[in-house]
Amino acid sequence: MLAGVLALGCGCASANGDGTAAEGSAPGAPTGVTAAAGSATSVHVMWNAVGATSGVRAYEVYEGSAKVREVPGSVHMVDVVRLTPGTAYAFTVRARDGGGRLGPPSREVRATTPAATAADRAAPTRPGGVEGRAVGATAVQLSWSAATDDRAVVSYDVCQGGTRIHSVGGNQTATVVTGLRPGTRYSFTVRARDAADNVSAAGPAVRLTTPPGTGAADRDTAPAGFRATTHRADGAYYLDLAWVPPRVDGPVTEYEIRLDGRRATSLVWGGAAPRDTASYSFYLGEETGRTVRVRLRARLPDGTWGALSAERSVTTGTTGPGAG
Repeated sequence: MLAGVLALGCGCASANGDGTAAEGSAPGAPTGVTAAAGSATSVHVMWNAVGATSGVRAYEVYEGSAKVREVPGSVHMVDVVRLTPGTAYAFTVRARDGGGRLGPPSREVRATTPAATAADRAAPTRPGGVEGRAVGATAVQLSWSAATDDRAVVSYDVCQGGTRIHSVGGNQTATVVTGLRPGTRYSFTVRARDAADNVSAAGPAVRLTTPPGTGAADRDTAPAGFRATTHRADGAYYLDLAWVPPRVDGPVTEYEIRLDGRRATSLVWGGAAPRDTASYSFYLGEETGRTVRVRLRARLPDGTWGALSAERSVTTGTTGPGAG
C-alpha cells in the first residue's frame, strides 16, 4: 500500500488575458469580487477562482492597504469580522501561487456595515417559498420570500448542504450561484441574518440537478493519464494503478476505484495528497487469466464526485500491458 494512504474496503489581467498566468509569471488578479455587509460588524467578500500554472495556494484579502484575512486556494469567500458598525470599507483580493508569487490586486469593492442595534437577541423568521432552476450547466438561480425581523434583515446566507457558499444583501430575495459542475445534484437552503448576527432557521431545501454540459468542463474533473497493470507477488496478483489528479481548485485527497462497473475500494490520503502523479496497488486475487475493467474518480474539494477516468482492461498472467 502507498505510504500515507488509507484504503477503505467496500463492496489583475494576466499575460494570457483569461485570468490564468503565463508560464513563470505570478497569478492574475481575481475577478468577480463582491462585498456585502453580513452584520453590523462583518462583511462577506467573494471572488472567482484564479488559474495559475503552479496552482493558487492562497488568497489574501485586504481592507485598504492592510491584509485582514488569508485563506487556502480552495476557498473563494471569507467573512471579515470585528468591524465597526455604520462604517464604509473597501476590499481587494490577491492570489498567491505555489512558488510564493503574489499576483496584483483585484478591483476594489466597497461595503458599508449597518448601524448597531442594542440588545437584539431575536433571530429573523426563516425565508419561505424557496425555489430554484438551473441556468446552464454550471449555475442555478434561487429565489425566496423575504424574512422578517424586529429590526431589519441585513443579509441572506445561501448554503449548499450545511456549508455557506454565498451571501447577498437583505434587500435581495434572489441570486445566481455559479461555479457548479454539469450533471450534478445539489441541495440549497437559505437563512436570514440581522445586524446583531442573529441567524434564522433554514428555509425549505430546494434540490436541483445541473444539466450535462458540452463535456469539456466535466471531463476536466476526471483523473488523466490513467494506466492499469498487474504484477504477481507471493502467489497472488496485484492491480497497479497510476494517474494524474484532476486540475481542480484545491487538493484531491479521496478517490473511488471501480472494478467491472462496481465500487471496489476507496483511497484517502492521510498526508499531503499528490498533485502531479498518483499511484496505488491493491490485492486482486490468485486467479490467472482473470480480466477486470477498472476506472476511478476523485472526490472534489467541493465534496462532489468528479467524472470517471477512462476505462482500462487488464488480465492477470498475461504479457504486455496488464502483465502479471
